[in-house]
Amino acid sequence: MDQIQLRELFRNQFGYEEGVRIFFAPGRVNLIGEHTDYNGGYVFPAALTFGTWAAAAPRKDKEYRFASANFPSSAACTVTEELVYQQEDDWANYPKGVLKELLELAGQEGLEQYTGADILYYGNIPNGAGLSSSASIELVTGLALSKLAGYEIPMIELVKIGQRAENRFVGVNCGIMDQFAVGMGKENHAMMLKCDTLEFQYVPVKIDGYKLVITNTNKRRGLADSKYNERRAQCEEALSIIQKQLPHAQNLGDVSADQWGNVKGFIEDDVIRRRAEHVITENERVLSATKSLKDNDLNAFGEMMKQSHISLRDLYEVTGTELDTLFEEASNVEGCVGTRMTGAGFGGCNVSLVKADVVDEFKSKVAENYTEKTGLEPTFYVCEIGDGAKEIL
Repeated sequence: MDQIQLRELFRNQFGYEEGVRIFFAPGRVNLIGEHTDYNGGYVFPAALTFGTWAAAAPRKDKEYRFASANFPSSAACTVTEELVYQQEDDWANYPKGVLKELLELAGQEGLEQYTGADILYYGNIPNGAGLSSSASIELVTGLALSKLAGYEIPMIELVKIGQRAENRFVGVNCGIMDQFAVGMGKENHAMMLKCDTLEFQYVPVKIDGYKLVITNTNKRRGLADSKYNERRAQCEEALSIIQKQLPHAQNLGDVSADQWGNVKGFIEDDVIRRRAEHVITENERVLSATKSLKDNDLNAFGEMMKQSHISLRDLYEVTGTELDTLFEEASNVEGCVGTRMTGAGFGGCNVSLVKADVVDEFKSKVAENYTEKTGLEPTFYVCEIGDGAKEIL
């Protein structure tokens, strides 16, 4: 959808088009480093070229109206009322949560700048696929509403606002990776991010002759309703035990593989121990995989991807039949050097590194065998790495 079409949809929705500005925030794919973000560890995500667009125009009556070209539901609120989560508002709770955080940041003196707005969203991220459609909505909303209010809020602050909105308003206890990747993305680069300190570096993704292929299981998974929060609580339990032996450890991301070998015996519960082992070994895999990519060793990078999936399957138990079937079928295709689930799991997507000249064969074989085994038809996205959230001028 181009700007002209989006502006036309805005006019059809709200009855005018004067003063409309266009904003964009991408989806993201995490190449490796899953369920390490809320444990203060390393992740390695990249922004994608598809995402969420927002056509936005200011109002003067303090009312905010949110509508979508993808969903029939809409919502409205004012800055003078208490903003609360309402189930019937569905997707619009994400922008409402961001608005609430922006208003709190502005404080009483800055409230006059938030005069209201109409926003129409359009997204081409598969909903529920684990490619951060929620973070994309949050970042495009934060950027649009702050710009319309005349505030130049640094992108890293918008990233934090998006995470707080999801944690405090929507009720998903997510880490910061999704919002960070969506806000801070850079074309043709991934980001190695330490999630507790937000120290990061851009790493060029040089995969000439290869393509990143995202495969959607088309098994819908609701993040807030999944066992995501349960996994986080299990990790916190493991950390509390480890800290008795390693007082310096602020989170599982601070525990090295060598230290893990010395302390894992203190965790008596097998489930809790396996959860921690995944996080700590996955953290090491991110570092190894990043070095492999810098060294242009795509085979070593791909092997780390596969080991990541196996750990997520056996230790963290967040894959399931559909994701495991995709992993197995992708691994069987010659020319696929790396493959793994990506996102929170419990459905969603798989990401693979595939030789460019076998992408069609890859899609054909994986689709046929996956459908035969699961009864579901997968969807494939051959994707490019793009920039983070921005205004489209």
